[in-house]
Amino acid sequence: MSYDLTGKRIWVAGHRGMVGSAVVRRLAEEPCEVLTAGRDTLDLTDQAAVRDWMQKIRPDAIVMAAARVGGIKANNDFPVDFLLQNLLIETNIAQAAHEADVNRFLFLGSSCIYPKMAPQPIPESSLLTGPLEPTNEWYAIAKIAGIKLCQAYRKQYGRDWISAMPTNLYGPGDNYDLESSHVLPALLRKVHEAKVAGAPSVELWGTGTPLREFLHCDDLADALVFLLKEYSGYDHVNVGSGSEVTIRELAEVIARVVGYDASLTFDTTKPDGTPRKLMDSSRLHALGWNRARPLVDGIAHAYAHWLEHGGRETGPMRAAR
Repeated sequence: MSYDLTGKRIWVAGHRGMVGSAVVRRLAEEPCEVLTAGRDTLDLTDQAAVRDWMQKIRPDAIVMAAARVGGIKANNDFPVDFLLQNLLIETNIAQAAHEADVNRFLFLGSSCIYPKMAPQPIPESSLLTGPLEPTNEWYAIAKIAGIKLCQAYRKQYGRDWISAMPTNLYGPGDNYDLESSHVLPALLRKVHEAKVAGAPSVELWGTGTPLREFLHCDDLADALVFLLKEYSGYDHVNVGSGSEVTIRELAEVIARVVGYDASLTFDTTKPDGTPRKLMDSSRLHALGWNRARPLVDGIAHAYAHWLEHGGRETGPMRAAR
């Protein structure tokens, strides 16, 4: 299929977050109108408000990038928030979109939907084949529900709704708060602050051995616009870079980018999380998209952006709703 964006009115839900803002930047290159609604205008956890807004605005398509997100500590500390708020956001938007006859919808999930011990690289078919990683199961369950919701509307009502599952993301607008951030921005901030302080070493969580894949948010946005235009299918689609590094190797790349020449130590009493998580993005590549930038280039871009904006703990809220 091919979905022509010309003249379409596309709502990017969560446009102030890292992913949503990247999608807005990417859609600016297309001949469409981008619609946004900040939380000062619309509370996505309020079902009636979302329904009223959707009936009034009536977008042609929706990119669902709104979510409550965070790292291992945040997921462990606030399980109700991560499960309940994400369920409310996705169900409110989906039902309101159906009632407003929005026939093109792209739901954005997360690689944490897959079982902790999924085969590597992780194919889309691994979904619901084993136990989840306990440290983020609340968020994962909500995202799995979102995938199934899109499939249910497609099956019952014939809606052309699709889902994409990105790998670990980073880039402009990321969250650098050490209490709630993901691993890459947390490491970037820790290494930067160690350099500024002249510290002889920097301590990191875990053993440093888990393997992770990372994708720049602007590359994800490009892949999402590609899928919005070119994909129509029941199954969700993985979106990854296709390469992986250990947490230690990631820290070493970050140290080179930051210009920090000191030792790295690891607090092995802290959890590692999933031992390995590499997405199988062959379905996406077969469709025609494979344009992820090298990790060192992406980190250099993210670091320059963070410094340019004053090294704040957070850019535009990653969990913008």
